[in-house]
Amino acid sequence: MSDVSLELQRAPRESNGGTRWRGFVLPIVAIAVWWILTRDVQGGHGIVVSPAQVLHTAIEQARSGALVRAMSASLARELTGFVIGTSLGLALGALLGVSKIADRAIAPSFNTFKQVSLFAWIPLISVWFGLGDVAKVVFLSLAALVPVVVHTSDGIRNVPPRLLEVARAYRYNRLQTLAYVVLPAALPTIFTGVYLALIYSWLATLGAEYLLVAGSGIGNTLVDGSGQFRMDLVLFGVIVVGITGWALNALARAIQHRYFGSRGSI
Repeated sequence: MSDVSLELQRAPRESNGGTRWRGFVLPIVAIAVWWILTRDVQGGHGIVVSPAQVLHTAIEQARSGALVRAMSASLARELTGFVIGTSLGLALGALLGVSKIADRAIAPSFNTFKQVSLFAWIPLISVWFGLGDVAKVVFLSLAALVPVVVHTSDGIRNVPPRLLEVARAYRYNRLQTLAYVVLPAALPTIFTGVYLALIYSWLATLGAEYLLVAGSGIGNTLVDGSGQFRMDLVLFGVIVVGITGWALNALARAIQHRYFGSRGSI
């Protein structure tokens, strides 16, 4: 029986490992096809560029320090907006989830607010805050706010009734019920909102840098590449954006598996 149990425990790990490696097949095939189709391309500033030209641009950007400056600016904005939006989202979501009065008073307005496209706020933000970092951080905070509010309030409201019955049986007061029953039960759902806020704020970083073009950042690298008609610089920026997004996603999933195991819902 113990041998069977060990095999059952080992199988998911082996399957997950194989799945992770299979995820690299499509990028490798895509790069190989790209290289075959562009192997006779010469020069570095046309519409069609080869992987070698993009690699050369990447090395050039790294050596000159342009990559570090752009990523430092983008990640600093992303982290600041993420922290502000998540903090406000946790507070508002907890209020809506705990208080029925607040839910009746605030939820209808919030539900209307979240239906407005994020990019529709750009003109208003640019008028109020200009085109600098403050405007970008405000935009990113809005991107992070909504998913955290929604998942925090839903997580608190959807605590299983049987857990609340246990709290009443132990004669927990309201604060003890919230701390020892509601919060632990809602935490996986809340973390899903925080995870989405992390991803959304990174995507919004690129939109903010593209539309609010003052300053530096990886989004501005894409703008510069497009303006200079340098497809190698544009593709370099796209690859950096994709790798960064993948890294943020991997970090969030690692935290999920570390602290929530199979309870996480992302």
